[in-house]
Amino acid sequence: MFGFLNLNKPMGFTSHDCVARVRRILRLKRVGHAGTLDPAATGVLPIALGKATRLLQFLPSKKAYQARIRFGVTTTTDDLEGEILTHQSIPDLNLEQIQAILPQFMGKIQQIPPLYSAIHVQGKRLYDLARKGETIDVPSRTVEIFDLKILNWYPGEFPELEIAIACGSGTYIRSIARDLGTQLNTGGTLAHLIRTESSGFTLENSITLETLETQVQQQIFSPQSPNQALNHLTTIILTPEFAKRWCQGQPILGDFSIIDDHPVSVYDSDHQLLGIGNLIKTSDQILLAPQVVLVENY
Repeated sequence: MFGFLNLNKPMGFTSHDCVARVRRILRLKRVGHAGTLDPAATGVLPIALGKATRLLQFLPSKKAYQARIRFGVTTTTDDLEGEILTHQSIPDLNLEQIQAILPQFMGKIQQIPPLYSAIHVQGKRLYDLARKGETIDVPSRTVEIFDLKILNWYPGEFPELEIAIACGSGTYIRSIARDLGTQLNTGGTLAHLIRTESSGFTLENSITLETLETQVQQQIFSPQSPNQALNHLTTIILTPEFAKRWCQGQPILGDFSIIDDHPVSVYDSDHQLLGIGNLIKTSDQILLAPQVVLVENY
């Protein structure tokens, strides 16, 4: 089996849980995922099947979310799954105050990941250190927010804001919720999160684990072609002679346009995906070098 599954992750499942469940349903050992989702979050979780796991690193990085942020509350995890740290009624908070500071969260910004997150610090995952009660100095990092759009505003003692966020990889929506609350001097935490887009896959085209199981039982399940997931890459098509040599691991000399530091998708003349290559410029020629070869016996 070769291709991708656009899974709608259910609440309460870790990304690893979903991979394990897909392995059992499809009876397939080689399964991986792109872009981890917290257990409390739902939505798009791209799953790679078979040799497609080798393509995960080449998927587009853009992601999109629909988030609901609650003000007046802070927690240890920056979402409602954690222990409550502060809890104060703020009925006077209004949407105009939030609109005034939202531009600060656009573009490339510095962000400190939540204490309870999967990133590594000192060789260990943050959530393991946090659970041991260790004091951790979490370094900030640069993330990029492409778009922030207000969807709904719910006033009250603990008002909530619903927003749509388009961002680059590595962005923590929990951190945005926390930092919005900090800027407003009210405190804030993530109340609900749906990922609507990830690595080129969208929520409207996703399927649940239950639907997957039904399709497998009815023998109608078919993985999505990798072509869709790789359509952001420049495509190079090789003749049968060059395709055979390339699949044997040989660089191909050709009249290519050099693309600095970007992989290219490589196909044969029948539009069969052969793998991922790199264009290497030497002093007097350009080579198409194999990076990932998917068809070994061409």
